[in-house]
Amino acid sequence: MSDVVERTLTALPSLLSLDSQSGSTRLSSTSKLGSLIRGITELTSKHDEEKLIHRELASIKEQVSSPNTSMRQMKELMVRAIYCEMLGYEASFSYIHAIKLAQQGTALEKRVGYLAVSLFLNESHELLLLLVNTVLKDLQSTNLIEVCMALTVVSQMFPKDMIPAILPLVEEKLNHPKEIIRRKAVLALYKFYLIAPNQVQHIHNKFRKALCDKDPGVMTASLHIYLQMIQENPEGYKDLTGSFVTILKQVVGGKLPMDFNYHSVPAPWLQIQLLRILAFLGKNDQSTSEIMYEVLDESLRRAEMNHNITYAILYECVKCIYTIHPKSELLEKAAKCIGNFVLSPKINLKYLGLKALTYVVQQDPKLALQHQMTIIECLDHPDLIIKRETLELLFRITNAQNVTVIVEKMLEFLRVNKDDYTTIDLVGKVAELAEKYAPDNEWFIETMSTVFSVGGDMMQPDIPNSFLKLLSEGFDSVEEDRKLRLFAVDSYVSLLQGQPGKLPQRFLQVISWVLGEYSYLREELEAATVLRLLDKLLDMKSTSSETKSWILMAMTKLSEGGAGVSVAKEVSETYSSSLDTVLRQRAQELQHLSQDCELRARVLPRDAGLEPLEVDSSLSFLDGFVSEALAAGAAPYKPPHQRQEELAQAKALSLEPYGLSLPISMSSCSIADRQSPTLLSVSSGLSGDSTDLSHKGGSKTLKLDGVKRVWGREGYLAQREPLEESAHVEVPSPLQSPSQQGEADSSHSQTPTPIPTPQPEQEKQQLASSLFVGLGSQSSVCLMGKSEPTPQRFRRKAKGPVLSSGSSEQITNSLVSTPSTVNNLLCDNLLDSNITSELAVSPLEQTSQLSQGPTVANGACDVELTDSDMRESSPSLIRDNGVAGADQGPHEDPDGPKDLCLSTYLPAELSGLCHSEITPLCSNQSLDLSACHVQEEESLALVIFIYNSSDSDIQQILLELDSDELEVSCVCDSPVQEARSHSVAVCQYSLTVKRPSVHVEVVGTVTYQFPVGTPQSVQFSYKLPLTSFIRPLTVSTEEYGTMWLDFSHDTKQKLTLISDGQEPLADTLNVLKKKLKLHVVEIIGMEGIVACRLLKDQPCLMHCRLHAGTLSVWLRSPVPDLPDCLMYHCQRALQEH
Repeated sequence: MSDVVERTLTALPSLLSLDSQSGSTRLSSTSKLGSLIRGITELTSKHDEEKLIHRELASIKEQVSSPNTSMRQMKELMVRAIYCEMLGYEASFSYIHAIKLAQQGTALEKRVGYLAVSLFLNESHELLLLLVNTVLKDLQSTNLIEVCMALTVVSQMFPKDMIPAILPLVEEKLNHPKEIIRRKAVLALYKFYLIAPNQVQHIHNKFRKALCDKDPGVMTASLHIYLQMIQENPEGYKDLTGSFVTILKQVVGGKLPMDFNYHSVPAPWLQIQLLRILAFLGKNDQSTSEIMYEVLDESLRRAEMNHNITYAILYECVKCIYTIHPKSELLEKAAKCIGNFVLSPKINLKYLGLKALTYVVQQDPKLALQHQMTIIECLDHPDLIIKRETLELLFRITNAQNVTVIVEKMLEFLRVNKDDYTTIDLVGKVAELAEKYAPDNEWFIETMSTVFSVGGDMMQPDIPNSFLKLLSEGFDSVEEDRKLRLFAVDSYVSLLQGQPGKLPQRFLQVISWVLGEYSYLREELEAATVLRLLDKLLDMKSTSSETKSWILMAMTKLSEGGAGVSVAKEVSETYSSSLDTVLRQRAQELQHLSQDCELRARVLPRDAGLEPLEVDSSLSFLDGFVSEALAAGAAPYKPPHQRQEELAQAKALSLEPYGLSLPISMSSCSIADRQSPTLLSVSSGLSGDSTDLSHKGGSKTLKLDGVKRVWGREGYLAQREPLEESAHVEVPSPLQSPSQQGEADSSHSQTPTPIPTPQPEQEKQQLASSLFVGLGSQSSVCLMGKSEPTPQRFRRKAKGPVLSSGSSEQITNSLVSTPSTVNNLLCDNLLDSNITSELAVSPLEQTSQLSQGPTVANGACDVELTDSDMRESSPSLIRDNGVAGADQGPHEDPDGPKDLCLSTYLPAELSGLCHSEITPLCSNQSLDLSACHVQEEESLALVIFIYNSSDSDIQQILLELDSDELEVSCVCDSPVQEARSHSVAVCQYSLTVKRPSVHVEVVGTVTYQFPVGTPQSVQFSYKLPLTSFIRPLTVSTEEYGTMWLDFSHDTKQKLTLISDGQEPLADTLNVLKKKLKLHVVEIIGMEGIVACRLLKDQPCLMHCRLHAGTLSVWLRSPVPDLPDCLMYHCQRALQEH
């Protein structure tokens, strides 16, 4: 046991006043905890410790169960139980007694009880419900200690379902006269925001008040909430930039009390928090970034002390400077700071420098060239963490010219690495680089074989899946497909002829599939030879059942001819009596299909992967069977997750006040725990077990969308023998302050390393020239996420209308959007009264960038639109295909697209529909991209306008779109076409939601090529709110009640009521109807029901009720995240009204 833990445990009893002498810092000789600790430290084996702890736990259990045990004794028993749990032994019998101690004891005893509860229980523990009333009582107590203890427990662990019960009391504590109470209340609200953000949406203004609190501790606590909110939505808090800058100025200037200093550094953790917030606010925003330049320069200048905490501040400053809109002077200072870190002899600082260099290398690739020799030496560093971070840096600068050298270095590290997490991470990176930048087929297959061998069964399942999908789908060239598959067959046959017993199970599965599909391409390779090789795999003891099923399927595809049939017969007889049902099934298939060639040709045709396969995910062929079973009284299918949720809901407490209970008689309803809010009597024939229902409530189609299928993890882990690695320890110059002036040019800064002979130095120079090739000039930069001089070798063939972009990271420049209006706060008491006027919040002015088509250096930007931008468009003369080259019209101007009337190029079928404002996405010297979205009745169309502003025709345009939340499908059949000089090409896509989110985003890449020159590409992103996909759902009250009972995902919230007119409920629902496109089904007295649907056909129902001047809203849907997202937009719509 370490010395720190020893001292901590020794001091614990005195802190809890277990000693007989007040203020004693030593364990009492009569303390039973002290005796227990001394007894454990004197033991010599784990077995003796277990015996001692079990005796101790039995003694504790007997004493806590005794009715004669006093509260003071119970307090000491809880401390001993805590110690036993800390050692890893279960003391669950004491959990209920810890809750009782927190409920009934004095202040000191309650403190121990709360401590024990926070250590024993988690947020989902069922006993935690017994603590809710105690927390409510303590929050209302006049004793500050009890209030503090209750707020501490709430901020550490509290059930999500219980938040509405204590939220009003926590809000009241924001106005408490004691700063410690206010600080703990802010931390409690931060916890609520993390686990249930919708519950605290209505108190954002109180967060702003906490930011301007006179106590620095309360202000610091509020930064946790703001960092989280700004990270999710930076546009909504741009108006607070001046406030954060002012706070950072005061902190850096030493205006805070000395209690906040750490090693003479003023509030370092507060500085780090503020720097992270400023980085999010200033990203891709020039006007906001200009406000920060002065304070960032000051932070860099003042962080001069050689201490770890100042290094952390410098690191955050560097990240912030490279994240916001660039300024040359700050970039130079940040680059010098990175150089000092990288050249430091201290391993921790060198790691910090490599991590900073990895972060900024995409913005400034030349910075890596300045330290290339140091990076080379880090590859041979004895510290594995340094080597791993160096490989991460090389991964960021990989291009088609240096991929072979970098992948070789990664594989060398994998062969000696013993950490599973690092192996999984690096294997994925190597597979990504191999697919993206492979120079030839042979290198690709050999590299992937090494990946499968080294990664073993620990790699993610999507790596072999993606590899097999790539081989199956093929590429743009049929000849390339054949060559790649032939080399894979030859390579895998040679592996099986060697020592296949050392290969991982997943690699054997890949080999089996490839040989079964494509071994026929090698004409001189007989099928019987491949069958015998596969039969050898079946006989190996290490082969798992899952791998055997892959092998049997491959043998089924190859069982032809006399020799093949005989081998297949022998194998099928062996496994026909297997205890594994899957192997028995595969053996039967092998036996029958090997004897019937015609049947095998129809069931397993060759080149089947070239034909699109239609999968009926709804299993509609079972509709007849399901209908008959339902008619006979069978219960509809429920997925496991819904059964678990309904079981949890049956046990959960209802926190809704009695005044809000729904006035409905459910005596005629046979469904338990489901209430209909529609004042209906639901007939006993209805069932609430269905997971999904059509809008009319009459469909009984079995739907299994969203049910995941995962691979098993059977098999053994490949044993890797560690290899000796050579180590070079550098002796560079000491770390310099960023404010000190460098004497040499940064381009010549290298690590001064002792050179024993000229030969190693020459080898390092050659390695550097291979690793950093392509980074010498800006025009030839080939970073991941930037434009590349050569297209990706393995470009997958377009199998369907969905186009996906590459997996490269994106560097985007956001267009400035207008921030929302906020309440002005007078921070008259924040830290320094002389400069508090700078904290007055003022709305930012709206910029005109959206209408000017900004030019972006790297050709990438973000655009976020709202439905308020929608308007009627003019008729169009464009053709109906997805991408069409349009002749130069009378509105065009060769100088740029800003004078073009792009709405005239909308497709004819969209000309009469409502569309958003056509917004610039990105532009460069030859291409300008703009986009808008058009709301159709059953879909949302995304239209992208590509304007060729150059004097040359573009040979081909390849537009690739991808999204995590959306399904993107191209409307046209052939999306790649030419664009003549000064003409517009139009691309039309259909968008549907696959995973609801408050805002959804589409990212894309446009690759194009002129008649003379290399291919070029630009990147962009396009954001739009979820409300663009909301449509009214017209249902009757009876249909509404039927659907309500079948939906399992719900959320409840109180919203602001619009009370301008005589009927506040109707006015509020009309606002929601107008802004969110909802359908008001019926309003009955103080209640209303509303229905809508998310494209396509994903319903969501809303029940509203007036109560105490607020609107209580209850949302239900079969889609998990839809109620929360729609509730957020309802709040925004009512706040903006």
